[in-house]
Order: sequence, then C-alpha cells, then structure tokens
Amino acid sequence: MIQDIKKQFPFLSQEKNGQPLVYFDNACMTPCPLPVLEAVDKYNREFFSCGGRSNTHFGRQIDNKVAETRELVAKFIGAGTPQEIIFTKNTTEGINLVARGLNLQAGERVLVSDREHNSDLIVWQVLQKERGIELVILPSKSDETFDLAGLETELQKGIKLVSVVYSSNLDGYTLPVEEIVKMARKYDALVMLDGAQAVPHHAVNVKKLGVDFLAFSGHKMMAPSGTGVLYGRLARLEKLSPLLSGGHSVKDSHYDNYEAEDIPARFEAGLQNYGGIIGLGEAIKFIKQVGFDFIVKQEFELNYFITRELKQIGGISFVGADDPKSRGGIVNFYHEKMDSHQLSIFLDESANILTRSGRHCVHSWYNSRGVKDSIRVSSYFYNTIDEAEKLISALKKILGLV
Repeated sequence: MIQDIKKQFPFLSQEKNGQPLVYFDNACMTPCPLPVLEAVDKYNREFFSCGGRSNTHFGRQIDNKVAETRELVAKFIGAGTPQEIIFTKNTTEGINLVARGLNLQAGERVLVSDREHNSDLIVWQVLQKERGIELVILPSKSDETFDLAGLETELQKGIKLVSVVYSSNLDGYTLPVEEIVKMARKYDALVMLDGAQAVPHHAVNVKKLGVDFLAFSGHKMMAPSGTGVLYGRLARLEKLSPLLSGGHSVKDSHYDNYEAEDIPARFEAGLQNYGGIIGLGEAIKFIKQVGFDFIVKQEFELNYFITRELKQIGGISFVGADDPKSRGGIVNFYHEKMDSHQLSIFLDESANILTRSGRHCVHSWYNSRGVKDSIRVSSYFYNTIDEAEKLISALKKILGLV
C-alpha cells in the first residue's frame, strides 16, 4: 500500500548520486500528491480569475470550488457550519488574527505552555508591551508532560484565554486537550489550539472538544504553501475584530463609514490564494482516503523503531516527552559530541536523507533548558521502516567517526 501511495508524490521519487530520497522533515512541510498538484495546475490553466467579486463563469467556478473546500474543511474537523471556517495563509496568521482581534485590555491574562512555537508566543509578548496584557507561561512537569494541576491554579487566579499547542512540533507530544478545554470552561476562559501538528495526523473534532478557536496550516497536510485555516465558534467570531481590512471584507463603503461583510468574508480581505485553497480541498480528500487509523499506526511504528534504535547509539539524548506513544511522528534528539546542524548536513550529503536541525522555532524551550540545538526526524504515512533503517545505518556510520 505504501509504495502505491508514494507513487502519488513526484517529489519523493527523486534520487541523488543513485540514492533515493528519504524525506523525514514532514513536521516542517509535506510534499503535495498528484491530485493536489493537478487541481492547482487546472486552476491556473483553465479558470484563473478573481473569486468573490467576478460575475464571469470563471469567477463563479472559483467561488464554487472555494465553497466546496470550506465545506470539506468544516466536516473534516467537525465544525458546526462552513461559516466558522476562515481561510488564512498559515497557522501563524490564524493565531495573530485571534490575538489581535480579541482586543485584550491591560491586565487581562493569557496562558500558554512552555513548549509553544514562536507563533503562539511572540504575539503575546508583543501585546504585553503594546497593551499591558499579562502573559503566563505554564511550566511542564518533570517528565515534560502538561501540568493540569498547574493550569487549574492559574485559572483560579483568572485567565482570559488559554492558548496552547495541540500536538507539539518540538517532540510530537499531544497535550490533554479535552481536559484542558473542560477545565477552562469551568473558569469561563476561552481556549485556542495551535493544531498545525495535530490536524494532519489524527482525527480532530472541534465541536466535541468545545474549543473556541483552532488554527492550522495546509503545508503540513500536503496542501500548497500559503494555505491555512482558522476555525472559530460562530459566537466568538461575531465578537472578533478582523486582522486585515479591504476588498471583499465589506459590503459597502463611504468616505466616513463602511458596512462589514458577513462572516467569514469579513476576515478574508483581499484576493485569496484560490489555487491553494482548491489544493487544500484535494489534500483533505487524500487524507480521508488514506485514513487516520493507518496514519496513526504507521507513525507509531516508525517512531517506536527509530527511538528503540537510537537508544542503542551512545551519546544520544532525546528532546521532550520520552514515550513514543505520546510523540506521534516526531523523534527529536541530539548527540553529545556532534553539532546537530553538521549531523543533518552529513545525512543529506552522504545518504540523501532530509531532516531538520536547529531549535525548531521553540527557542524559548531550548534556552530554558540549556540545550544548544537538536535534530528532528518527523515522519508521515508514506515513510517506511526501510527508510528508518537507512536513517539509523547512516547515523551509525557518521557518529562512528566522532
């Protein structure tokens, strides 16, 4: 099955120096399969036009395709209505839309975890300086899991918004979001989830969760770069101020006032990435065909194998949560004697294996723990045990030289 799936990805068929490409940087971005590439190409070739403002048959075709994708997204994440789906360019924009749009006042408190991507940290630090909000960083427990008791302690002091990562790009750890939302509701706090590493990898149902906002990116789920989604409960969106204003976001305007468009159009100012949105719809169809049961199983088997084999190599330390069952498709580690950037380069140059090295946009976590950097191996359903074996073999050869 996996080999048939891989044939759908032209990017993965490349070779270098006779060695097939092994792609283990899926937490950064995922390649597009043929149905996505073909859908985007068809848009550019056959009905390229302006959406939302053109009465031509091409314009109407785009509007229908965008509406179709909006409905696909809504069903995919269990939203109550397509009206609750706002198209963005990525998770970062979605989080910033909420952060700015809530119009938080001085003294209001926002809580984040200590493993947030910079997208869910820096904007709150900016608002702390600009508006005087209070930013609360909730430390993880000693085993690097989420501290629910600590959350309740802070909620008792008063929290306006709990904004946390659903599944972490640092180590793949999935937070106990059901318990987090339930506890936040008890204390009348809003909840926003960064779903960039969750939505592509396991089933998400926003209605069952009861979450207020969820942001995620298309480029991490085989859609084109520059596509993303913000889900918001309709009652919350009605009170949210737009991040951008302009064409398509208003029904009418005068020199002294304007009439805002209905939701979601009021949050989608300017021409949109129509080809990308259409591609996002095809990516969702592809994920549904593969199925989350298969995706979860394949990622766990790869994570378990890679973790087990890495533990046999001396000098390896893991980043974040230790149990492969809690880490999805991510294995993050560093070696005591070799720089992670050098190791990633050697894997690329010697074995055509692509990984990610650095601090993975979670600089705060690394700085707080005195860890310089690390190498992150992130798999998706098209990766194989054979590729994992090639990774381990290459690592042993490289690290055997230091």
